Amino acid sequence: MSVCAPRGFAASGVAAGIKGGAALDLALVAVDPPGPVAGAATFTTNKAAAAPVQVSRAHLAATGGRVAAVLLNSGCANAATGAEGLRAAQRSAEAVATLLGVGADEVLVCSTGLIGPRLPVELVESASPALVGGLGRTRGDAARAAEAILTTDTHAKEVVIERDGFCVGGMAKGAGMIAPRMATMLAVLTTDASVAPDLLARSLKGAVEESFNQLTVDGCTSTNDTVVAMASGLGAAVPAGELDEALGEACRRLALQLAEDAEGTTRVARVRVTGARSVDEARRAARAVAESNLVKTSLHGADPYWGRVLSELGASGSSIDVGRVRISYGATLVFADGLEVPHDRRAASAYLSRGLVEVTCDLGLGEGAATVLTTDLGPGYIEENMRTS
Repeated sequence: MSVCAPRGFAASGVAAGIKGGAALDLALVAVDPPGPVAGAATFTTNKAAAAPVQVSRAHLAATGGRVAAVLLNSGCANAATGAEGLRAAQRSAEAVATLLGVGADEVLVCSTGLIGPRLPVELVESASPALVGGLGRTRGDAARAAEAILTTDTHAKEVVIERDGFCVGGMAKGAGMIAPRMATMLAVLTTDASVAPDLLARSLKGAVEESFNQLTVDGCTSTNDTVVAMASGLGAAVPAGELDEALGEACRRLALQLAEDAEGTTRVARVRVTGARSVDEARRAARAVAESNLVKTSLHGADPYWGRVLSELGASGSSIDVGRVRISYGATLVFADGLEVPHDRRAASAYLSRGLVEVTCDLGLGEGAATVLTTDLGPGYIEENMRTS
């Protein structure tokens, strides 16, 4: 039931015609019964932020972290659309707010699709009665909402985390233009935990930092990235640490689903760096390896060529002493003490042929550690992105 699993939330998804035809392309996740609850969000760091990002930031600031609904569309990013795009995003929020009986600034808006075209807000306004009227709490209602936000994704991404006294649900989309801070994605998280807006914001920030912000597919940061969390307060008042853990687990599971469904992906890799002088240096080194086209193509070919990994570590800007570096593919150590370690290359290649693999780099200099999730790079990605999509 994903976003409808926690108490106090309903969802719906309809075909507004933004994509054309009968494809679902407009989703709504709303508090049920309608009204503002604690809300928080993280947004793209791209300085060319899309109109919906600008509007949602302003709404969240105006209400002090109170949100009644999240409206999401696919098929149009409404990015680089100037004043008309801003008006379209605002009008779409107003259309839903009026029907729900809440303030327009209590509705956050998200868009995904092509950069350039303005959101056809007239279609959103026409579809809003059916969208609001179709709100429900069933598994099917949540599934339609999750499907309506997809672009080049091949399937919906949903998650439910059950904890003692409260629950977290979530849905996400994203398949390309995925890079740390943040991935090209939209995500909505709901919980019935009782928590103040400021604490929810802190918890969400930590969850995103350790999940979506540690995911890279192609090193490209989108204009529309948004993760929203809402807390109905109908469940238990939980300690901050418990909410942190549950939100973090939900975000990690969604991030893995995004990686597994990335454009052209045949395998996912966890690049883990340990023994760095600091966490920041570990992250820098892990991202350098994870974003290397040479490493990613090696992953696609299941080629355990440690030289590409070592080279990226050295170029990352993190401190390294080649004589202390140890590189492993899964349980197979391939480089140590400044030299290649004799190993079964066929076994290492067989390991790299799996769907989910791990590349571990121990720098041997300190206690800093970090893990970045990445994917391979092959013809499928090029086929998808060599034309406007």
